[in-house]
Amino acid sequence: MKKTFPIDEHLKLALNGTTLDFRIRGTREENPVLLFLHGGPGVCDRHHVLEDQAPLTDICTLVCFDQRGAGKSYNRAQAAEHMELETVMQDAIAAIDWLCARFGQEKIYLVGHSYGSYLGVLLCLKVPEKIAGYIGMGQLANGAENERISYEFVLSEATKRGDQKALKALARIGAPVNGFYRSLDDLTVQRKFMTRYGGAAHGKKENLISSMVLPILRSPEYTLLDIAGYAKGAFYNLRELWHEVIVCDFDQTVTSLSVPIWITQGRHDRNTPSELAKRWFDALEAPQKTWIWFEESAHSPIREEKGKWNQVIRTQVLGK
Repeated sequence: MKKTFPIDEHLKLALNGTTLDFRIRGTREENPVLLFLHGGPGVCDRHHVLEDQAPLTDICTLVCFDQRGAGKSYNRAQAAEHMELETVMQDAIAAIDWLCARFGQEKIYLVGHSYGSYLGVLLCLKVPEKIAGYIGMGQLANGAENERISYEFVLSEATKRGDQKALKALARIGAPVNGFYRSLDDLTVQRKFMTRYGGAAHGKKENLISSMVLPILRSPEYTLLDIAGYAKGAFYNLRELWHEVIVCDFDQTVTSLSVPIWITQGRHDRNTPSELAKRWFDALEAPQKTWIWFEESAHSPIREEKGKWNQVIRTQVLGK
């Protein structure tokens, strides 16, 4: 039997000059709100969050939204426009304001995954008075080092495995320079092999189809008609925003945050290498900070060790 939720809403909201698609699920209006910032740019994940973390709805309200020009928020008019990171930030602030008003709360919690962790930290700097706490995973800390280490991981694994196809492809695209490949196609090549070698999901030999496309097709959150827009939106977001994301240098520029933070990091993450996030976290000043290792995870502990992630939010973040 399909589980029902007292709060179960699918909304299209006009915010900050665009229309954003939201999913809200919970049990009580007065519960704390968790707003999930998906990765990518443009890789929406509500289909994972709402299924894997459904048990949390007894103590908090889960909110997912597809960011500007992504997933169910994609449209042709938006895709014809240039987009800057500041615009996406203002979208998120508008979403926070709407949620605070909708649920009668002064602050909400942010959950940032991968690229969403970049947005999450910037939002903590920009509107700390509206944020009860920040939970990061696949935490980005330094874009240039991130790409260097990730490329070297793939090159090392390809060498050890004697994967001639991968070695030839890596030689063709070359190592990133200051975090940048010559093209987004080259970046995609590196990510393909990084995923295949378990750097995205620990212990799993996956490809981009099995790890990204099939879960979307199997989810009730997206229809077949949404798939084309999802793919176009992911490319649009990557094209427009990647150059701003990869210059991230939180290890140099963000030395303190004024909100409590929890980092839920996979030990085996080679997409956003964990050693970079840990170094940043150790030096960071915050009113409260907690690091939680997920020993059987890579880039997505919320999916790879969903029960443990649920328990961390329940006991360590919300104290229930």
